[in-house]
Amino acid sequence: MFTGIVEEIGTLAEIKGGQQASQLTIRAKKVLEDVQLGDSISVNGVCLTVTSFTSRQFTVDVMPETLKKTNLSDLQHGHPVNLERAMAMGGRFGGHIVSGHVDGTGTVISREAYANAVLFRIKAGPDLLRYMMPRGSITVDGVSLTIVDVWEQGFSISLIPHTLAHTSIRERKAGDRVNLECDIIGKYVERLLHFPNHAQPDQSPKLDMDYLKLHGFA
Repeated sequence: MFTGIVEEIGTLAEIKGGQQASQLTIRAKKVLEDVQLGDSISVNGVCLTVTSFTSRQFTVDVMPETLKKTNLSDLQHGHPVNLERAMAMGGRFGGHIVSGHVDGTGTVISREAYANAVLFRIKAGPDLLRYMMPRGSITVDGVSLTIVDVWEQGFSISLIPHTLAHTSIRERKAGDRVNLECDIIGKYVERLLHFPNHAQPDQSPKLDMDYLKLHGFA
């Protein structure tokens, strides 16, 4: 589990493999301070397992499904990547609940400076946009951000100077693909509303909008 607060920007040092599966070696510093074999590290928002490490870099395996669903296949030697260690119990929760399980990718349409912020417009499919709303949470390349607006074909986010300075989103331009993870709470609520009695059809009450209104949830 992660919070979407990037700890450092790493650098892709080596890529082995191809479009089906690959092995990435990433240069880093902060996330290696207490790393152990088998630890989870978010790389551009993708939860990956550390398979080996040194004092200056770590290696992860990327399976076919991950390459298919994310922008990791776009990475090249020297590319910057956002890194975050799994959340520690008792730590501050600065972002929102992030699983590191990317739902899909979006494409940057434009970026434009507004006073002290930069507004990004990102195109996304209806399967992702259904979970987005203005002022809701979204994870973009592993960064917890607040949605500014949503329209039929995409959404917008606004980044303050600190976020631009400390994440790889500062490198993003029109045409780039970004990893997207929608708010996990919305996905679970939708699942329960559509399949309320899937596990025990004779024992579970029907969960729909009438039920939520009756019990004061809506």
